[in-house]
Amino acid sequence: MINNLTKLSLVALCAVAVAPSVSHAEEEEADVNIGGAVRLNYSWKDYTDDSDGQFDFELFAVDVDITKGKWFVDSQFRFYQTFNAVHHAEVGYNFDDDNRLAVGVSQVPFGISPYASHGWWFGGTYYLGFEDDYDTGAKWTHTSGNWTYDTAYFFNSEYDDSARYGRYSFDVASIEGRDNKEDGHGNFRAQYQWGDHVIGGSLQAGKFRNRTTGKKGEHAAAAVHFDGNYDSWNVQLQHIYYYYEDAPELQTADNRIAMSAFDFPFEMASEANVTSFNIAKTFEVGNEFVDNVVCYNDFTYTATSDKPGLTDSIQNVTGCTLIKNGLYTYIDWIAGKNMWFAGGPGIGVYDGPEKWHSRLNINIGYYF
Repeated sequence: MINNLTKLSLVALCAVAVAPSVSHAEEEEADVNIGGAVRLNYSWKDYTDDSDGQFDFELFAVDVDITKGKWFVDSQFRFYQTFNAVHHAEVGYNFDDDNRLAVGVSQVPFGISPYASHGWWFGGTYYLGFEDDYDTGAKWTHTSGNWTYDTAYFFNSEYDDSARYGRYSFDVASIEGRDNKEDGHGNFRAQYQWGDHVIGGSLQAGKFRNRTTGKKGEHAAAAVHFDGNYDSWNVQLQHIYYYYEDAPELQTADNRIAMSAFDFPFEMASEANVTSFNIAKTFEVGNEFVDNVVCYNDFTYTATSDKPGLTDSIQNVTGCTLIKNGLYTYIDWIAGKNMWFAGGPGIGVYDGPEKWHSRLNINIGYYF
């Protein structure tokens, strides 16, 4: 997959290089920007025996952004402790102020943009694959007055290998007894700028394929959202319905499907309604140590059906972000009931008595 991305980038860069011979108006110097991030992370969990928690290196990221005339390359590669992964890598063309085409590993246009959350931990929708998800395909963005439309088709996830768990985005995974992979999906999102607020709706539909049987199944999702700004307050409301086809030949007959990212696979309910309610307030400080502080509470409820082996999941993140120039410090208290990454067995799945678990997470990152 990386080889394909490399070829795609080389083709785009060659196109940028020859652009001056096509039009004198595009005889411009290439604008190259290189940035990145270094992050450290402390984590304490109430469901492990490590009473002191863990403080360790978390990430080193490299950003490369290139623009020349109307062409652009936008990419980021991440180095974690146990794996390396592409975050995004897209090549595109700005036809005018209202039309933009991007090809490559792009953010999937679904739900609140760019994130349905405020903290480092993201919302529960992230772990379901519906927030800050990146797949490989083509995306067209068109603006008309107060409206913004995103239309996209993605051929597969960022890595066309569902057994590769070392990835940033949460995608359909291949595990023992559930050998599935994403097999293309289309997306459409419409958003309306209503003063300081944004109202939007999203649709997603596609296929997934079982690598053992060769059979294909359908999946679909729909969302409505509101992202409101009231002076120093931000309020986010979102509701998502999603569905993956259940069938024995898809190894989903028990109403579950596998997902993975960050080196770990897990199971989630193949159908659910997901409601998010997030609120945040920004405080201007402006002293030697802190410019702004953003405090928030992000709540996600995943409601499943009454089918066997399923149950509801809850994630609540309460925290504050301290900002000083490029230094961001996220302090989050994550509480979850039957929630993956917060002591639960998965999302929407029942594997025994349900309990609340919590963890403290402090992430210190410098972005340059």
